[in-house]
Amino acid sequence: MSFDAHLLPTARPGSGAMFDRIAGRYDQLNRVLSFGLDRSWRRRAVAALEPASEKRFLDLATGTADVALEIVRQAPGASVIGIDPSPGMLIHGRRKLETAGVTGVELERGEAERLPFDDDSFDGAIIAWGIRNVVDRPAGLAEMARVVRPGGRAVVLEANEPRGGLVAPFARFYMRRVVPWLGSVLAGAPREYRYLQRSIKAFPPPDEFAELLRDAGLELLRSELLTFGVTGLFVATPHVDGGGV
Repeated sequence: MSFDAHLLPTARPGSGAMFDRIAGRYDQLNRVLSFGLDRSWRRRAVAALEPASEKRFLDLATGTADVALEIVRQAPGASVIGIDPSPGMLIHGRRKLETAGVTGVELERGEAERLPFDDDSFDGAIIAWGIRNVVDRPAGLAEMARVVRPGGRAVVLEANEPRGGLVAPFARFYMRRVVPWLGSVLAGAPREYRYLQRSIKAFPPPDEFAELLRDAGLELLRSELLTFGVTGLFVATPHVDGGGV
């Protein structure tokens, strides 16, 4: 199966089509832009999911399947379904799974706001660096609450622009100036990486995002800022009485 992202028309910022354009360089850029810290952040987020063998997990915005792979590394025997709106990203994810010889992971095209799964059908759900790109964010979070069984975990890992502290000015300079430049030089995608910077800047601060989780039917168990506040980790569980939108 071939896929030429360069033949695609101009895509909406944050859409699956936009990520099709950068799919081939996505993993490499993640390593470079995060100084390799994305691996440790991902491991920490998956650990918060409390993965276990024989349980079923949902990886939203799975991209090239790094989170799905980390789940089965931490819990051999677990089953994972990864959902992403970008065919290009899923192609790279399937290649990665095949190379690793991983079974128990299925990748499907889909959107967070409209999940084709029954209520309470997963032991946990996670979205890493993807909730910024969900057009209807409350609906996406409410879908997470709907498909996770009572007592299960819903985990969100997302980039954050520090708003205070000694590191904040340097982090803002890096995100606003360096990231778009590196995206242009290394991936030939200045427009896409300008969007990355803008979307991180516009993402709500942790206390406001926690309120979105509650409104969507998720009880926040804990939240923390990682590495001087450049990444936020939110761990929640569905309200016993349901809720959401």
